[in-house]
Amino acid sequence: MAVAVPSAVRASTAGEPGGRPSRRRRALGIGIVLLGVLVAWELAKWLGGDPWRIHATIGGVPIDYEHVPPLHWRIADDLSLPHVWDVVRAFVDPAQRNGAPLGVVLFGQAMFTLREALTGFVLGALLGLGLGILFVHSRLAERSLVPYVVASQTVPILAIAPLVAVAVKADWLSVMFVTAYLTFFPVTIASLRGLRAADARAFELFRSYAATRRTTLWRLRLPSSVPYLFSALKVAAAASVIGAIIGEQAAGVGAGLGSAIITYNQYYITAPERLWATIVMCTVVGLTFVGLITLVERLFMRGRYRPPEVAR
Repeated sequence: MAVAVPSAVRASTAGEPGGRPSRRRRALGIGIVLLGVLVAWELAKWLGGDPWRIHATIGGVPIDYEHVPPLHWRIADDLSLPHVWDVVRAFVDPAQRNGAPLGVVLFGQAMFTLREALTGFVLGALLGLGLGILFVHSRLAERSLVPYVVASQTVPILAIAPLVAVAVKADWLSVMFVTAYLTFFPVTIASLRGLRAADARAFELFRSYAATRRTTLWRLRLPSSVPYLFSALKVAAAASVIGAIIGEQAAGVGAGLGSAIITYNQYYITAPERLWATIVMCTVVGLTFVGLITLVERLFMRGRYRPPEVAR
């Protein structure tokens, strides 16, 4: 016997977060937003930037185009805001005379920064999870230390990074500590909430069987906290890349995107598109790291229950 499915249920099923149509819409939305940013970028330069002068030959057809913007905005001139195609061309141009393209150089520096970010990310995530477990099992530790954990994030990272670099006196180790500093906080707060997220009846059941704290932790608290932890890990992944870049600059690391930002900032007057290309690469690294955590989350959470507030 056929069972009629309400239209509302069919619509909600077709638009599930894990469904293919939803992913296509999400990808389309990201593409539209990116295209809108690029169009707004060039529109601002067309209205208030420097004069456009295009003299080229495409397919044997000469193109001579000049445009004087009706307005003048300092933020839209070629020094402050290079053209999109100039930034793209910077990836192909050699980083040095007769050297490798800038894109290849930035890719190597991005991999160096990503390794540092990953190391600090793992350390900070383990520290945050450990603190969350401690606070869940000790009310005294929670009341005593949580205010200091929160207060630690009020200190600017730009003030802490040089102190860490001077105290540790090791380039990669100081970068790892700075990255872990930015990483542990969201994981601590999320684990503290997630470890208490299980149903109260489940805790009663475990107590009725005289389950130990360790058994309750491994069999109930940790499994119920997984969705909360992944939400925090995605935030921590983006923060770890920021921490690695700031740590490289404070420690004077010769490689990595932090060093590239300092180098191309010094030559910004002559080649502003190189600094913008470095910023684009930093964004790509952050999005890649967050994307990897999202991929692991989907593989791990396949077929598992997600609380509604976390799923949203």
